[in-house]
Amino acid sequence: MYFCLLNNRKTNFKSHNMATQNTNQDPEAAIENAIGRTEAFLQKNGKLLLSLLAVIVVVVGGYFGYKYLYVAHRAEKAGAMMFVAEQQFQIDSFALALNGDGNNAGFLDVIERYGSTPQGNIANHYAGICYLKLGELDNALKYLGRYEAVDGAPSSIINAQNAGLQGDILVQKGEYEKAIAKYNKAIEEGDNSFSAPYYLKKVGLVYGKLGKNAEAVKAFQRIVDEYPSSMEARDMEKYIGMYEQK
Repeated sequence: MYFCLLNNRKTNFKSHNMATQNTNQDPEAAIENAIGRTEAFLQKNGKLLLSLLAVIVVVVGGYFGYKYLYVAHRAEKAGAMMFVAEQQFQIDSFALALNGDGNNAGFLDVIERYGSTPQGNIANHYAGICYLKLGELDNALKYLGRYEAVDGAPSSIINAQNAGLQGDILVQKGEYEKAIAKYNKAIEEGDNSFSAPYYLKKVGLVYGKLGKNAEAVKAFQRIVDEYPSSMEARDMEKYIGMYEQK
C-alpha cells in the first residue's frame, strides 16, 4: 500500500512539474508556438480559404455591379423609352400615350420591357390613368393596382393619387366598402392639408351612400378639426348638419 501511495505521489509530482513548466513557459516561445500552429493551419487549409474569399468577392462585387451598373442602365433606358409617352399624356392623347404610335413606345411597352425599374413602376400608374380616361375601368384598376407605393415626400403625392383613383373607380363600380378602404389609404399616404381633407370628404360621401350617417359625420368633422384652413372645411358645417338630420 505504501508503494502505491509513493507511486501516486510521484505521478502527482510529475504532473505538477509539467503544469508548472507550461505555466512558466517563455512568452516568446508561446508566441512562436502559436504562430507555428497558425502557419500549419494555413498550409493545410490555404486553398479552401482562398476559394471562400474568391466566392465572397464575386458575390459582393456581383451585387454592387448589378445594382449600380445593370439596374441603373435599365432605369436610364426605361426613362428614355417613355419620354414621348409622357409628352402624349400631357396633351391628353391617352391612347397614344398608352400604346405608342408605331415609332415611339407607349407606357405598356415600358412596362413590358422595364417593369421592374422605378420608371416601369410609375408607368403602371400612368397606364391606369390612361385606361380610366378611355373609360376602361377594369384595366384602369388593374394597372393602378400594380403600382407600388414609394417612400419619400415627392412620391407621397403620387401614392395618394393612385389610391384615390382606385377609390373613384370602385365607387363607379358600386363597391363602396372597398372604395372607402382606398380613400383611407390615400389619406394615410398623403397626410397633408391638400389631399387628406379632399379624400376625407369622399369617405364621408360614400358612407352617406351606404346609409352610415354617423360615420359620414365623423369623416366631415375630422376635416373641421384637423384641417380647418382647407377648402373642404368651408362647407363642412352644411354637410355635418345634413347628415346629422338624416
